[in-house]
Amino acid sequence: MIDTDRDAAWTLLNEYNQDAFHLLHSRVMEGVMRWYANELGYGDEADFWSNVGLLHDLDFERFPERHCEACQPILRERGYSERLIRAVASHGYGLTGADTPAPEHQMEKVLFASDELTGLIGATARMRPSKSVSDLETSSVIKKFKTPKFAAGCSRDVIKQGADMLGWSLETLIDKTILAMRDAEDI
Repeated sequence: MIDTDRDAAWTLLNEYNQDAFHLLHSRVMEGVMRWYANELGYGDEADFWSNVGLLHDLDFERFPERHCEACQPILRERGYSERLIRAVASHGYGLTGADTPAPEHQMEKVLFASDELTGLIGATARMRPSKSVSDLETSSVIKKFKTPKFAAGCSRDVIKQGADMLGWSLETLIDKTILAMRDAEDI
């Protein structure tokens, strides 16, 4: 099934994205989503969750003004399921101006919540001597979260909204996402 074919997803992502940062972010989200699938009891869907993470910004580089909208026909043409298309599009809920569905499934909520947060966590880790999430603590990220000028492109409102969607505290979301990023750090 194409929804779980990692090689096909990677090939498609590279067709629409060439920037090393975007490709790295997509791979980080792939690993984060796989970790969450296993952590939250969806291990049998880990390949699906990880492909959603890998493809979530498929259209961002080429169609930034139509992000989360332009990807939908592309994914349909390639044979991806409506479930995967909806999940990918839903991470732009309320953010892009596109008519994107609100996250409903736990996977969609995790994607929405962790996408912006991985940027903040990554920026915080790069400030440390180790340049790694391996020794990063939640308290360090909370401190940077409270500094609006730090990693200003990472929306604190989206991160808080994502935690609320999941029914988690901000600290819980940050703690889990740090663990997920540690698991994916060798990417």
